[in-house]
Amino acid sequence: MKKILFLIGFITLRVGVFAQSTSTPKPDYNAPLAKKLGADQYGMKKYVMAFLKDGPNHLQDSTARAQLQMAHLKNIMRLAAEGKLIMAGPFLDDQPIRGIFIFNVATVEEAKKLTETDPEIQAGTLIMELHPWYGSAALMEVVKIHHTLESKSVTD
Repeated sequence: MKKILFLIGFITLRVGVFAQSTSTPKPDYNAPLAKKLGADQYGMKKYVMAFLKDGPNHLQDSTARAQLQMAHLKNIMRLAAEGKLIMAGPFLDDQPIRGIFIFNVATVEEAKKLTETDPEIQAGTLIMELHPWYGSAALMEVVKIHHTLESKSVTD
C-alpha cells in the first residue's frame, strides 16, 4: 500500500511540474513584439539565407566595377528599406563566397525573385546560392538598430 501511495504521489508531482513548466510563459516574454516580428513559440521564424559567390563575369574596367558595386549597394539599401532584406555583408577574406544576405521571406522562390533585382546578379559578376533558414525573429530589428549606429551610409 505504501508503494502505491508513493507511486501516486510521485506521478502527481511529476505531472504538476511538467504542466507548470510547459504552460507558464517566460517572465520577460513580450507577446505583442513576438507577434509583430512574426516569431513562433520559440522566438524564431523562417528566412532565406543567400551566399553571394563569384559569378562567371569579371569586369576589368575599374570605373565600371565601382559603378556596378554602387548599384549593388543601393539595391541592398532598397531591399532593406522595404523590409525584405534583414542582413547583408561581405566576407573579409579573399574567397569565392563573397558575402551573405538574409531575406525576410519564407521561400527560396521569393528570395530568387529578389536576387534577380541585384545589378551584380544581372551582370553575372555574382551568383547567389539560396537556402531556407530558421533563425531568431529578433533579426527583424537589426535594420532599425543599425540605422542608429551608422554615422555614414555605404552609399554616400
